[in-house]
Amino acid sequence: MEPNIIKSWKMTDLKSQFKLSESDFPEINEDEVIVKIAGCGVCHTDLSFWHYGVQTKHSLPLTLGHEISGTIVAGPGHLINKKVIIPAVLPCGRCELCKNDRGNICQNQLMPGNDFDGGFASHIKVPHRSLCHVPESVLDKYKLAELAVVADAITTPYQVLKKSELQIGDFAIVIGVGGVGIYGSLLAKILGARVLALDISDEKLDLAKKHGVDAILNVKGLDVREVKQKVREIAKELGASKYGWKIFEMSGTIQGQELGFNLITYASTMSIVGFTMDKTQVRLSNLMAFDAKLIGTWGCKPELYGDVLEFIDQGKLKIEPFIETFPMSKINEVFMNTLDHKYTRRSVLVPDF
Repeated sequence: MEPNIIKSWKMTDLKSQFKLSESDFPEINEDEVIVKIAGCGVCHTDLSFWHYGVQTKHSLPLTLGHEISGTIVAGPGHLINKKVIIPAVLPCGRCELCKNDRGNICQNQLMPGNDFDGGFASHIKVPHRSLCHVPESVLDKYKLAELAVVADAITTPYQVLKKSELQIGDFAIVIGVGGVGIYGSLLAKILGARVLALDISDEKLDLAKKHGVDAILNVKGLDVREVKQKVREIAKELGASKYGWKIFEMSGTIQGQELGFNLITYASTMSIVGFTMDKTQVRLSNLMAFDAKLIGTWGCKPELYGDVLEFIDQGKLKIEPFIETFPMSKINEVFMNTLDHKYTRRSVLVPDF
């Protein structure tokens, strides 16, 4: 029998510690299930809610966490015991945006850890319409907890790669190869691009290079002109065009965003993935002068999750070198260490209660 208590780590005030609380299992309707959580990844968005003052849509107290994998333990009979990944963005499937293939920005969407209690818990109640079912062949290769990162860290960069219209042979520049950027760079390589990773951490860059990125560049201490010159040289060495660069800002910093904008050249596309509250000062006329494009992305529509799982199943994309698991009871310590940039890999919290 499953316990009839949900244990969760709730945020009660901004910049406060998380506090363990208990609640009875909620009632569910025919469109909902209860998932026993296997793992929940720690995302920069969680830090934004917890530390930087970004407001959640649901009032506090609230359980954060939107990068979730687990097992269905209550709901329609045919779904019981199914292993699933809960998309970080759950669209309604009925509105104008959903019908126009833009479900990731559905205005009726529900986001765990933002619109309702999220995944830093033992169990979660969610709509089952958009859940991503995990094939047994993938579970033969990875623990279900490890697959939590599919819900955001992997699928979010995958969606923006698709939106950027990345083609085989394109020159892809990934700025920031942390928990999201590392997967973005590897997915770009899988899709056939020539990939350059930029960061200020040799450790992160070496990890990216070890796992297949074509070139790396530590930009720490370099001014924009120096970076642009080195990027041009690397593009030439890789046999890439000097036009049409695909630039992906995944650091979530003002420095990364401004650097990315300054790398725009003729027919470039710059994609914003990382989030920061800081405001940049850029000359938007560059987009006109270079006939370039600037695009954003939000989450990933559930329809694309299958592509990512297929890459994992085929062995094209690896997960374990880029994640580190911790007991969920260490949540306050993990959040502080993440804030202080003490980890080079994506943290996944695993229930230990």
